[in-house]
Amino acid sequence: MSLPIDLDGPRFGPAAGGATRELVVLLHGYGSDGNDLISLAPLLGQALPNAAFVSPHAPFPCEMAPMGRQWFSLENIDDAARYSGAESVRPMLDSFLDSELKAHGVTESRLSLLGFSQGAMMALHTALRRPQTIAGVVGFSGRLIGAKHLDRDLRTKPPCLLVHGGSDPVVPAQLLGEAVQALQATGLSVDYALRPGLGHSIDEEGLRRAVAFLRQVLPETGPQERV
Repeated sequence: MSLPIDLDGPRFGPAAGGATRELVVLLHGYGSDGNDLISLAPLLGQALPNAAFVSPHAPFPCEMAPMGRQWFSLENIDDAARYSGAESVRPMLDSFLDSELKAHGVTESRLSLLGFSQGAMMALHTALRRPQTIAGVVGFSGRLIGAKHLDRDLRTKPPCLLVHGGSDPVVPAQLLGEAVQALQATGLSVDYALRPGLGHSIDEEGLRRAVAFLRQVLPETGPQERV
């Protein structure tokens, strides 16, 4: 599978109308596209008025949803295939993040990733392997890919918030505990929430926690930090 050259997608903000002080990249789930999570940007922008939001479309047409996109194939869903798929697309996502940081003139310490489902998998997988530590990662209804490779692959330890529905029929809720355990074993700071009765979705409480987390890792203090 050949890789497209560029990622892009819908954008929002900064809500305050001035220069960008923070960058939040939203990574959608399997079978969706960037128009899905960008709908969260106006709400998040109320808490982060100087943040720019971008929600890139995943690079490949979805195998199971004619109008959707995918970050990597789910034809083979064993651990090795997931790891290989995430690794194959990670350079493209890294390149996109580098380009966005340069375009907005902000440092990695002012970058956060927020992903849902397969997008949460890519957010975690990519952030832990960036050469410099980003501000934080929010993952909804995802899983940690390639935990057994962390000893070899881990380069940075950004703080993470993981939120999962207790009744998720797509990505089993038990994977939240497995991810938290593996990440904490490496010394990462991990906050997490299991939402009782919630399926494969994002609820109001999960969003509240995400807002609080992003405000914590992207505090509105001091002068603008730029490259």
